[in-house]
Order: sequence, then C-alpha cells, then structure tokens
Amino acid sequence: MNMINDVKKETDTNPKNLPAIVVRDVVMFPGMSLPISVDRPKSVAAIELALGTTGKYIIAVSQKTAEIEDPKEEDLFKFGVLAEITQSLKMPDGSMKVFLQGVARAKITKLEFNPVAKCWYAEAEYPHDDTQPDAELKALMRQTLDQFEEYAMVTKRIAIEGVSFLRQIEDPSKLADTIASNIIVKTQDRQDILETVDIKARLEKLLKLLASEVEIISLEEKIHSKVRSQIEKSQKEYYLNEQMKAIQKELRQKDDFQKDIDDLRAKVKKNALPKQAAEIAEKEIDRLSKMAPFSPESTVSKTFLDWLVNMPWNNSTEDVLDISKAKKVLDAQHYGLDKVKERILEYLAVRQLTKSLKGPVLCFVGPPGTGKTSIAKSIAEAVGRKFVRMSLGGVRDESEIRGHRRTYIGSMPGRIIQGISKSKTNNPVFLLDEIDKMGSDWRGDPAAALLELLDPEQNKDFVDHYLDVPFDVSKVMFITTANSLSTIPITLRDRLEIIEFSGYTHYEKREIAKQYLIPKQMKEHGLKEGNLTIDTPALDLIMRDYVREAGVRNFEREIGTICRKAARQFVETNKPVLVNTTNLHNYLGVPKYSNASTEENGIGISTGLAWTSVGGETLPIEATKFDGKGQLILTGKLGDVMKESVRAALTFARSKGYAKNINMDKTDLHIHFPEGAVPKDGPSAGIAICTALISLLTNVPVKKGLAMTGEITITGRVLPVGGIKEKFLAAYRENIKTILYPKANEKDVSEIPEQVRKELTLIPVSHMDEVIKIVFGKAEPSKVATKKVVKKPAKKVVKAAVKAKAKSTKKPSKKLAKKRK
Repeated sequence: MNMINDVKKETDTNPKNLPAIVVRDVVMFPGMSLPISVDRPKSVAAIELALGTTGKYIIAVSQKTAEIEDPKEEDLFKFGVLAEITQSLKMPDGSMKVFLQGVARAKITKLEFNPVAKCWYAEAEYPHDDTQPDAELKALMRQTLDQFEEYAMVTKRIAIEGVSFLRQIEDPSKLADTIASNIIVKTQDRQDILETVDIKARLEKLLKLLASEVEIISLEEKIHSKVRSQIEKSQKEYYLNEQMKAIQKELRQKDDFQKDIDDLRAKVKKNALPKQAAEIAEKEIDRLSKMAPFSPESTVSKTFLDWLVNMPWNNSTEDVLDISKAKKVLDAQHYGLDKVKERILEYLAVRQLTKSLKGPVLCFVGPPGTGKTSIAKSIAEAVGRKFVRMSLGGVRDESEIRGHRRTYIGSMPGRIIQGISKSKTNNPVFLLDEIDKMGSDWRGDPAAALLELLDPEQNKDFVDHYLDVPFDVSKVMFITTANSLSTIPITLRDRLEIIEFSGYTHYEKREIAKQYLIPKQMKEHGLKEGNLTIDTPALDLIMRDYVREAGVRNFEREIGTICRKAARQFVETNKPVLVNTTNLHNYLGVPKYSNASTEENGIGISTGLAWTSVGGETLPIEATKFDGKGQLILTGKLGDVMKESVRAALTFARSKGYAKNINMDKTDLHIHFPEGAVPKDGPSAGIAICTALISLLTNVPVKKGLAMTGEITITGRVLPVGGIKEKFLAAYRENIKTILYPKANEKDVSEIPEQVRKELTLIPVSHMDEVIKIVFGKAEPSKVATKKVVKKPAKKVVKAAVKAKAKSTKKPSKKLAKKRK
C-alpha cells in the first residue's frame, strides 16, 4: 500500500487515470518482473507517455486472445497490474524494450482509447486483502508449497533451490502471486488467479490448478514411455523381418504376403491405372513390402491398395444407342412420364452423333409413388448400363459422400466410389435417392460435397478423401429424386436438370392398374391369367373410397391385398375370382374415405387449393363473427405468410366497404383452416380467404361446386402461384368442376391432361372484383341490402329534441309518431 500511495503522490490530479499497455501471451502479477519487447504503436505511445508524465507507472492489462493484432476494449480483461517501468530502451526500428516490475492489482473501472495521446487510458482501483495469517491460512500456504515442489520435480523446469527460497516468504499474498507467475498454465487460468483478491480463495484455486497440472504431466510422461517402448518393439520386429526376407531370398521361397504384393503389382499394370494413381500405388506397394505381414499398418495399406487398383479406371459399358429399342423398354415398364422418356431418348440421339457427351444430371421431383425411383432403373436398362442406388435420406456426414481420410482407423471410401467400384464400370446410372432429405451437423454438410460431384464441369477430377486420387465421374449418369425442391440448397439445385413428376389422373391410375399393377401383383401371388378379374368399376371404387394419393403406391398395396385374399379363395374353391363393386368390401373392408365431398361452400365458407410435397389438396376455409373487441383470431397451425394473406384479404374487404355496416371495433372475426394438426403456409389461399370474409361480412353464401387459388394484394390484384397442375387434380378428385385461378398462370394449364381439362371449367381472373362477380352470382354483396347499425344519439342531442318537442303545440299524428319511434 505504501507503494500505491507513492504512485498517487507522483501522478497528476487524477491518480487513478494512467496510460495502459496491452500484453499478450502472459499475465503479470504483483512483484513479478517482466522484460518485454513492444512494437505496437499504441503500446509504444503508452510507455513514452508514462516515462514522461506519470513517474514511470503504467497499467499492464492482458488481451483475451493473443492472435488479435489490434485488440478492442471487449478483447481485453478488466483486471490488470499496476507496474513500474524500471528500464527502457528505444530500438532503431521504433520498437522498445522495457522491464516492468509489478506493483499491485488494478481493477479497471474504465478503459478508453485517447486519440490525442494515441494510447489506452485506464481508470483503476487497487484492491488488496489485509487478512492476517491464521492457522488455516498457514496450512494452505504449506500445502501449496508442497504441491508446487511436486510440480517443479515433475516439470523439471524449476530448480529445487527456488522452492526453498519460497518457503522463506511469510506474506501469503506475495507467496501466491510468486507461485502463480512461475507456473505454465493457460492465460485464462492465470487471469482467474489475478482477479481473485481474497487470499484464501486465491490459494485454494492455485492449489487445485497445481494438482491438475501435476496429474496431466504425469499422464503425459506415462504415455510417452509407452510410445517409446512400442517403437523399440517395432524396430526389433523390423530387424527380424528383414533377416527373414534375406533368408527366404537365399532359399528362393515366397510366402503368402509376398504373393499378395506381386498380385498387386500385376493388377496395377493390367488395369492400366492413370499415371498419378499408378505412381501412388507403386509407392504404397514398396512401403507395404517393408512392413511386418501381420502388423496393423500393413492391413491398412493393403486395404487401400485393394480399393485403388480394383477401381474401374478404364472399364466402361457400351451404350445401347437404338432409340426405338430404348423407347420400347421405357414404355413396357412405365405408363406416361413423357418428359422423362423424351429426355433420355434425346440423350441417346446426341450420343449417336458425338462420343464426348458428358453424363446428364437429372432431378426427378414429385409426390411419393409417382415412379421416380423405378423409372431410374428402367433408364439404366434402356441404355444398357449398370444401375447403382444410394439413399441420401438422413445422411448428415460429409464423409458419406467424400470418404474418410486414411489417417483414421477403419476409414473407407465414400459411398460414391464404393458404388462405382461395385458396378465395375465407370459409367453406371447412379441414383441419388431422396436428395431433399439430407441434413447437416458438426460433421459437415453433404449437400456441399455434392456440388463438385454433380457439376459436369468439375466432376472429371472428383477426389475422394480416402483414395486421394482424382477419379473421372463425368461419364456417370447421375439421377436424383426429391419430393420437394424447397429443402435443396440453391447452389445444388442450380446444377440439376429438374423434371417434375405430377400426380396421376384418375384415368392414368386406371390404365396403370390394368397394364402394370394387377399383372405384377398376380404374378407375385402365384395367380395366373383368368384366376382373378377386377372389373373397371371396382378399380374406380378403390381409388375413390380406399386410396386418395397423387401416386399409385397405396393403390398397388390395396390390389396386393385383393390378390392375397383371392389366392386363398381360389385355393379353397378352385374357381376363378371376380371382384366388382358389390363384393369389393369383402376384400378391402370398410371404405377408408367417405363419399361426401369437401365441406360445401356457404356463408363464410369457401374452398381453396393447396400444394404439398405429396400432391395437391383442397383447403376448406371457415369464417365466423361474434361480439367481441375487434380481434382477428386465426387457427389451423398457420405460417407467417398465410397469416399475412389473411390480413391482406381483410384489408381489401374493409377498404371496399363490405364491413361498413358492421361495428368492427366490437366484433371479433375467427378464421379457421380445418385439419389443425397439419402445418399450412403460403400465399396461394389469398382469394379463397377474401371470398370467405366477404361472404361472412355481407351474409351472402359462396356458390357451391367451386374452388379457387391465387395470391391477393391489399388492392385486390390476383398474383400467380405454383403447383397449378397438382391443385387442379386435387379439385378434380373431389368432384369440384369449376376452378378460379390467376390469369398469369394460364401458361400452366397446358400441363393438365386433356381428359381432365374437358371436364373442368377453368376461369382465369386478374382482380378480386372478378372473383366476387363469379362466386356470388346474382347475389353480389355490393347489391345486397344489409341491416344498418343504429347508433344511440348523444345526451345533448336527446335534450335538444325534448325541448323542441315541448315547444311544439301541434300533436303529431299516430302514423308520424310510429315512424319516429
């Protein structure tokens, strides 16, 4: 404390405001001498200022991260040391060498950069602990000294004589700081001891830190000893193996290990590896030949060589370029899917004209059960290539794509290289199934690893981490499948040629069942032609009452159920089985879906159309009003975009005056979207929401048998939406024949099958006013008389009316009195 008082006397009128120097990689303690080299301009300026104005006193504060060259205030600790500059030397390059002597702890209350002095200034307090030594404190000091002595013996960096000197120190604070300044620990641990003012707590922390360091250093020494003995053992084995090889060479004998090495050398020449791969293989074989046959290193090396030399570097299958034959194969296994078939035939046509065409990267997107995976296998058969399938669902590790580095035990190539190796050709049809189901975590992002693989400009030199040799995958025909594009990163989506698979129509499902599903299921269940007949009305009934889906997966499952029961019936009776609408329930049970259509439109009820990853859906919307406080209640698990669509629709309805006869301040509106457990989002229900609101506010029912889709703005414009085909097919399945859709989506109508278009009435609209005229018909809300809200007159008006009545001498007639009332 005497030293601190001297500092206060020697400094200016603000003794707590001193220049500050930032040190890194070290934490100072009171009583500690620290020689440092200072080259940062701010620190040099602080030292020069301290030497000239503050009596050579300065605040030394450590930075939290040593790598930061120009630390900010938040990068510095709030606890430092008041230090005296005992020596200083200016160097020719502008840096300084100084010798600092720690004086006292300094708790920094304010730290700021002075632009005039060009250095840090710190306002500090100097906390200290005046605790007098007692029995407990002396015991702590003695135990800390013993632990430090053990630390000195284990580390062998501190002389034992130094420990004897420390035993002469009686001041516990000085003892703790001296020990803390001589141990090698993390900066944060040293800072923690510096910030602990209470001497007992400081000694306890120091004791725990010393014990931990002694235990860690002891373990390091133990591990080092084991490694050293293992190396000696390996050297001995190597020497004996070399002797054995020399003996075998003299006897002209070869063991199995040597035969394996010779086989690997022969494969390198036979498979004609590329120059870089051949050099790596020869180098690794040379290393393997010098290893012990049964050592772990030789097993790892041999596994690597097996993968490397057995890759199909130059083995390719010849493409079947007969377009008519390829078309027959595709048509024989799949109904429809014209876009996919056309793209494959175009590829084969171009392959006939040029041999240098790179493999396409296709992405099939559509609902489940629409044939995305199965068509990929048919494509491989059509072009005469091997087929490889890899499921990406749930893959979160980048190493699944790129492989593990050989530094890890049990490392393997990625599944791409594994698949190509198993196919034994370098140009298979490679299916990456469910690409939209990938994830990412601390192990990496598989989608990022696919960027190089699926880029035709880069995948000529695809490098797997395990092989660490470029492999040409540009000849591979990559096909990916997904249910939705929303979860595929934009950069990856940009590399894919997207072909959309829409849901099948009722007619298409019927033909698929007749031509593919029924024959396939009959064959699988041992039924021959004539043993089972399912008539067309029964198929229609299955689609209507038992399966409602965009694809045909569940449809095929129900047909399989019929085949199982029919097989049993045929075995028991030995008579052909006929399934029709009358006896269908005997095979499939009670219908899973009722014949009732979606909630019919009415007052406050409209029907929207929604797109999902499994196809289109109808979206009933219900609205009601009741007395309240002017609140808008939304239910149905809605997303933010859909909530905004509701508000936009309500704004339009009110701006057009449909709510002018309703006191909205005392009326609550509740809008509900059924199937509340299913998340819903998107703007495409905008005009349907607005229609339900206008119907509710004007008490006019919405026309029945009508559905709509389109985004609405607050001015009533109808904007385009996506998923038009799926939405129209959903309405068609629900027997809704009139559909309103945005005029900007007219280009998408051509994708609707002609059989469906003929049965639908499709009305394009560009403004909400057009929608209102259509959905309300003759009972257009603007022409409907609604009951007006009669507001109660103010008290002053009532009094004036009473006075006027009193002045009037003429008695009103009964008719006039009744009218006034």
